This record gives sequence, C-alpha cells and structure tokens, in this order.
Amino acid sequence: MYRHTYPHNGALYIFRGRRGDLIKCLFYDRQGMCLYMKRLDRGHFIWPQAKEGVVSLTMGQLSMLLEAIDWRNTAWTARPEVVA
Repeated sequence: MYRHTYPHNGALYIFRGRRGDLIKCLFYDRQGMCLYMKRLDRGHFIWPQAKEGVVSLTMGQLSMLLEAIDWRNTAWTARPEVVA
C-alpha cells in the first residue's frame, strides 16, 4: 500500500464540495477516524490546484484555507496598529 494513501499515517485528507462552500477533513486520532466539516455562509474556500491528484500544504496554508483566507496572496490587507 502506498504511504500517501494509508489513512493511519497521520495525514489529513481534505475534500471540498462542488459549490466550494463546504469542506470536509478526515484524520485518524489513534482511536478512530474523525470528520471535521465546515460550511461557509458567504463566499467559498480558495482551493489549490492538484496537478497529480495530491496537494501538500504547510500548516500556515492549511489554517488560512480553513478560515477561507486567500492563502495564495499572503500580503497584509491592513497593517496592525500599535496599542499604547
């Protein structure tokens, strides 16, 4: 069995709905498979292009994907202000 298709290897498997407003994540937590699902009220998830059917994301890219932030453009939209 290939390493990247074995569900107990600690990988996170992410699937997106057809409209792009639903995302499902599957992972194994040493007791069983867990399902995380999130549906957006407005907008859609920015989905990466899968050239070979598999995409590898960094933890930062994954967190931005789950928050529906465009992870391809990581420039600040508003600079943080200094609190006095």
